[in-house]
Parts: sequence; C-alpha cells; structure tokens
Amino acid sequence: MTFTARDFPVRIGVQLQPQHAPQYSMIRDAVRRAEDLGVDIAFNWDHFYPLYGDPDGEHFECWTMLGAWAEQTSRVEIGALVTCNSYRNPELLADMARTVDHMSDGRLILGIGSGWFEKDYDEYGYEFGTAGGRLDDLGESLPRIKNRFGKLNPAPTRDIPVLIGGGGEKKTLRHVAEYANIWHYFVDVPTYERKSGILADHCSAVGRDPNAIEHSAGVQSKVPDEAVREAEQLVAAGISLITVGSSGPDYDLSVLEAVCKWRDSQDN
Repeated sequence: MTFTARDFPVRIGVQLQPQHAPQYSMIRDAVRRAEDLGVDIAFNWDHFYPLYGDPDGEHFECWTMLGAWAEQTSRVEIGALVTCNSYRNPELLADMARTVDHMSDGRLILGIGSGWFEKDYDEYGYEFGTAGGRLDDLGESLPRIKNRFGKLNPAPTRDIPVLIGGGGEKKTLRHVAEYANIWHYFVDVPTYERKSGILADHCSAVGRDPNAIEHSAGVQSKVPDEAVREAEQLVAAGISLITVGSSGPDYDLSVLEAVCKWRDSQDN
C-alpha cells in the first residue's frame, strides 16, 4: 500500500541547527532571514552537543530557544526536529509545549522522537538503555502528553500538531499511526515509499486514514539546483513537507531560498 499526500500543500521547513554558533545573535539573525525568505516552519533540534564538526563545539538548548523564537517570529510555525522524549517528564514537556504554543499565538509543532545520541545521555545523566526500550518509553509518553494537554489551564490555543520522527517499522510507525499529525524521516525515496506503505498498514490496524498524516523529509544536497531536484523527487513520492538544514556559524540559507522559490512556482 502506498501513500500520496494529495491533500497537503507543499510546505518548506528549515532546521536551524543550534551548533557552532558562538553567539546566539547568529541564530536570531538566521531565524529572521528564514522568515523573510518565506519559510513555512522553523525547526531546531534537541541535543546538547554538536552532531558533526567539533564534538565539543558551541551549542544551545532547544526549548529555551523555541520560547525566544515564539516572541521573535510572527508568521512561521516553530518546533523541534525533534524533541528527545527521554530528556523531560512527559507532563512537563506538555506544559512547556502549551506555554510556547501560547507565546507564539498557536504556531507550535510538537516534534518528538525516542532519542538516539548517546553522548547527550551520558553527559547529562540520562539512562541510555536500548533502542527498543526508548521506543516503548515514547509510546507510554505520547498519551500522557495528550492527557496533560486536556488538564492544563489555560488549555493550548489549538490541538497542537504532533510530529514524530523515525522510521522503525514495528514501533515508531505504529506510534505515528496512533498519535502523529506529521511523520518525518530522512531517507532515500524508494525506502520512504516502502515505509509509507507499512505506515498505511499500521493506520489500517488502528482505524485511521493514512491520508490524514502529512509526510515530511529533508533534502540532503547543499547545492541549490540539486536540492530543488531532490525536493521534486520527494514531492513526487508523496512527501509534502520539505526541510532544509543549516548549521552555524554562518547559517547559509542559499539552498533554503532556492527551495522556497521552487515551492512558490508550484501550483499548490
């Protein structure tokens, strides 16, 4: 079974990776430039150390930053790609998300995943455990987050969209089928098409329409023309949310600019 996201317009996200920026002002400027370019969503990520480059290089915390983005921006949606479920109690995370949702006037996307970067766990004192155990923990946290949303006063401004990242076929995609509004995965198109079929099967098992879930992926090329061709291939495969990554300290947005212009040329 395959999926085509015919009911979703093409949207462009940027992941402004909070690494290798010695001053936060560099990230603030990148957010401003991204919004000016017309990006739909500005993401960061939830880690404590750089994922590439100098492993002990400069790095800033995810959710504190999202609060600043909520005040700085006026149009774009914001979120983490993705929050690590292990780092915060699910009730606390729900409250943090609700607060940033209000700060942004209803523009938060709650991106979440099971976690994988062992250095974060070791340095900050979290139990790393096993991949399967972390996925089980995610499955237990998602309904707790939803339940807490229903208890908070004031309530969130809207049903906060949940984005789940990952491609595990037995557990992750089952969680997506049950809880996610958006599914994100970095992968080649053939693998993505196969996994979208598995997701559709999970949706059938839980009685959910797979067409209700927006599909998201990232372009990998750092060359604007190549990135546009990659975006075209992803959209042809049924993916409607296309994300471009950019890292400090320079936060080059040339690929983002090209992909935004390509989006604007499409008949959405």
